[in-house]
Amino acid sequence: MEITTIGLDIAKNVFQVHGVDCEGKVVLRRKVKRNQLLTLLGELQPCLIGIEACATAHHWARQLQALGHEVRLMPPAYVKAYVKRNKNDAADAEAICEAVRRPTMRFVPIKSADAQSVLILHRARHLLVRQRTAQVSAMRAHLAESGVIAPKGRAHVRELVEALASGTALVPELARQTLLLIADMIEGLSGQIRAIEIELMRWHRATIASRRLETIPGIGFITATALAATVGDARVFRSGRQFAAWLGLVPKQHSSGGKERMGGISKMGDRYLRHLLVVGATAVLRYTRRKTTAVSIWADRLLERKPARLVSVAVANKTARIAWAVMTREEDYRAAPAIA
Repeated sequence: MEITTIGLDIAKNVFQVHGVDCEGKVVLRRKVKRNQLLTLLGELQPCLIGIEACATAHHWARQLQALGHEVRLMPPAYVKAYVKRNKNDAADAEAICEAVRRPTMRFVPIKSADAQSVLILHRARHLLVRQRTAQVSAMRAHLAESGVIAPKGRAHVRELVEALASGTALVPELARQTLLLIADMIEGLSGQIRAIEIELMRWHRATIASRRLETIPGIGFITATALAATVGDARVFRSGRQFAAWLGLVPKQHSSGGKERMGGISKMGDRYLRHLLVVGATAVLRYTRRKTTAVSIWADRLLERKPARLVSVAVANKTARIAWAVMTREEDYRAAPAIA
């Protein structure tokens, strides 16, 4: 019988394949080792292959597409409902095969190798920034034990390092040498972060979609490159509201019996993108009183009756919707006229 649909449960070394024909009858069910997977699927006629959108999924999707198959990625949370009773690799592959054929299933666009490379830069930068923040906090805490303090902010750490290097800080010599090692680590991390940002800026200048996103208030080249690399085609979202919901920036619903109950934001989707948008919205609020744009006037009125953090999330929601419009229409952001 000809296989029309395959559910593929991917792993590190052992994969589970579940194939059915046009009538839904099971034709293929077997475990396959990593080095045998492409050989097995390459011998089959082109068919529909479903994979959960997890680690290495985009890599395998590109490999299988090169063999002529149609590959669709699905969020694991949407596949879970099709698992019957106990969970194992065979049951997961069967559930994937069942879910990929549902007409209402939502799929994840397959990322290119170039887009994944840019996202690796973002993840590496985020990791280095967290490590640098930890080192700065450690240095401030250790110096505070010796009575040496400085104002908050990474810029003031240079004053502490200069005091340590010159010996003006009243710190024991053994502690001073150790703290200088931490200072060298901070400097090294800063250099690595700068190198990554240079690469991101180079990609940003060469990508039209990223440059368009930068025209939106609250979006710099870091957020623009992350959005452009993550969202390959914004047209997969029906509206800006759906895009904001995908980012987790809309209220979480728990409605029943005709009564609507709205809670805090759902926090679904990409946490990193949501973080960047909220940080950018916070910067917009900080300088909003200096400008008279439509967004600033709206945010000022909202600040009169709502907490600042709630307003920053609301501005991030609006920014996400604007970003969707910019990506789908393929044009720069045009600020709406301010109406007081």
